[in-house]
Amino acid sequence: MSTVYLAAEEKTDRLWAVKAMRKQSTGDFEMAKQSLLAEASILKKLKHPGLPEITEVIERENTVLIIMDYVEGYSLERIVKEQGPQREENAVNWAKQLCDILSYLHTRNPPVIYRDMKPSNIIRREDGRIVLIDFGTAREFKGGQKRDTLCLGTRGYAAPEQYGDSGETDGRTDIYGLGATLYYLLTGHNPGTAPYEICPIRRWDPWLSPGLERIVQKCTRKNPEDRYPSCKALMYDLEHYKQLNRKYKRRQNLRWRGFLAAFFMMLCAGTGALGFWKAGEKVRERSYDLFLLEGESPGGQDPEESIENYQKAIGLKPWDGRAYEELLEFFLWENQEGEEQNRGEGICFFSVREEMEIRKALGKSPWREKSNEEYLRENQKDYEKLSYELGLAYFYSYQGTGNKAYSRKWLKIAAGARPSEKLENSQIQRAGRLCKIAEYYGTLGIIDQGEGFSVSYRDYWTDLVEILDQDLKSKNKLQSLLACQELEAQITANGSNFKKEGISREEMEMQIDRAEEVLDHMEILESDPDGEYTQKMKNKLSACLDAVREVIQGIFNQENIQKGRGVDYGTDTE
Repeated sequence: MSTVYLAAEEKTDRLWAVKAMRKQSTGDFEMAKQSLLAEASILKKLKHPGLPEITEVIERENTVLIIMDYVEGYSLERIVKEQGPQREENAVNWAKQLCDILSYLHTRNPPVIYRDMKPSNIIRREDGRIVLIDFGTAREFKGGQKRDTLCLGTRGYAAPEQYGDSGETDGRTDIYGLGATLYYLLTGHNPGTAPYEICPIRRWDPWLSPGLERIVQKCTRKNPEDRYPSCKALMYDLEHYKQLNRKYKRRQNLRWRGFLAAFFMMLCAGTGALGFWKAGEKVRERSYDLFLLEGESPGGQDPEESIENYQKAIGLKPWDGRAYEELLEFFLWENQEGEEQNRGEGICFFSVREEMEIRKALGKSPWREKSNEEYLRENQKDYEKLSYELGLAYFYSYQGTGNKAYSRKWLKIAAGARPSEKLENSQIQRAGRLCKIAEYYGTLGIIDQGEGFSVSYRDYWTDLVEILDQDLKSKNKLQSLLACQELEAQITANGSNFKKEGISREEMEMQIDRAEEVLDHMEILESDPDGEYTQKMKNKLSACLDAVREVIQGIFNQENIQKGRGVDYGTDTE
């Protein structure tokens, strides 16, 4: 009904969004004008951080201008189109924010019904906050009507009652639109395109949460009575969807036991060997998926239970890389609270005990002729992907500081891989660079009687800076943080050796300045993968920069210290 412009206020340079409607470009100008003014009238009464505010309404004979906040960011529709289906944590976070906005609207007096919830009307700001825009179809709820006066909404996201089939629209209408939006975020499938249906989300991706599947299905029931009665009730389930997972898994467990019972009855009945084998494979697949699901460690679950479930999954299918990768990810990113409290270390900590569990997972089961690692090696792509992840874990995170020697075997396997859907070329190249350091790390400074130093600390510095260059150019925040962590750690541990090999103070400080610039400009959002942990890592590294500078200063002031003269760390005096 209108054209939206981006405008700048000359005095303050502040940006505004201006909705403009002109008579010559609108068919029924008076009707459209009243609709636009009604939208402005609703928005002027509202004040919520998830809604744009109207500053001014300018009404002239042939023109109407609505001046409102400019919301900078990307629509959720664009994000999904560019990135594909979103991680569950992101989708749930956005849905909870939308719940809060809708709850605010529905509790006004009179309640405001939005009626056009869809991904293109939802903007995610740079800071991760969600803003709901475009109130062109919103209405104030009157109650007691058999149906709405106008049938408005977007196909696929609009509830049936918006087309006059199921009574007047109310708060449950917006809940339907929110459920359809969540469906799109999780699956990438637009319910507004053929075949115009919202099927169970796990039909598209069986690894999606069964709890979220239940939430989406309940939101999008055709009968409003079958949906969530309020946004408050929906918010509760969104905050506890992992507990819904557990209920689902208990039901699946009962079904699985029933299946096992039927299987053994079939076995006793003397069914043919081929039937046994097929049935056994089905049991194996279902059991494997169940153990992986149980290993996700929803809130309150003992970490030992998660580890046990991953080990059971590996025992069932040692040739499948998923269980190994999820177990390693659990150790690096989820099983961290005890590590930090007991050792005071940073995040992404790979402990000796966790390493023993990984070794156990790759070892030999009593009832098999080969080790699990040998079975996995036959599935080459999965083996190479696990080798890459395990190599990084050893290199950067083992006991909090990394162990280069332990990482060598795994990085070498990854470096020799061919690009595939499991391992990209950039990851293979990175493994090769890290493997180069890992291979000669144990010989640093050792004199070869025939040729002098076999590997010098200057070689090491050159490779360290090369890795830093490559990792800082990548858009992977965690990769950049790990590179900065390695730089800080090696200057602290080997700064004197670097100096002896001719690395100047200026060279070391220049690399620390680069790391500081990267950390200062790195913005980590709550919606980022492992956002909480990466933010902690960034904070820790930033806090250590001055200490590393003091180490450098101390190294190059060492002669003064040896002479018993005090060193003023606040100056650059040599």
